[in-house]
Amino acid sequence: MEKILHSILAVFPTPNIEETAKYYNEIMGFRIVKYLDVKEPHICLYRDNVEIVLTKANNEKVHTNRELYGYGEDAYFITDNQEALQNEFISKGAKIVRPLHMTDYNNMEFVLEDIDGRWIAFGMKQK
Repeated sequence: MEKILHSILAVFPTPNIEETAKYYNEIMGFRIVKYLDVKEPHICLYRDNVEIVLTKANNEKVHTNRELYGYGEDAYFITDNQEALQNEFISKGAKIVRPLHMTDYNNMEFVLEDIDGRWIAFGMKQK
């Protein structure tokens, strides 16, 4: 069967898209492209094959999956070099909330907390 789905784009509402974009650029190495003078202002963030779109939230707090549902990350990015990525993020001051480990579902992963409190996982299924 032909593969139809190839990737996902994350949309993160945030109280301050400029500050969040700065964090993703400085700490996580994303390139910033601003679309602030449009009907629906947003900022696009790019790194490798990943894109995140930041939109202006209607409130001053991001409500995370942990807060709303009791557990879970807010995004999960697939990567095949978790250790190098974790080390890069640590060297830039990222808050690692779950260091690199093997999960009970056989993924090697780590989780960081971004400037808005989102938990972002980086991992991949191990064979």
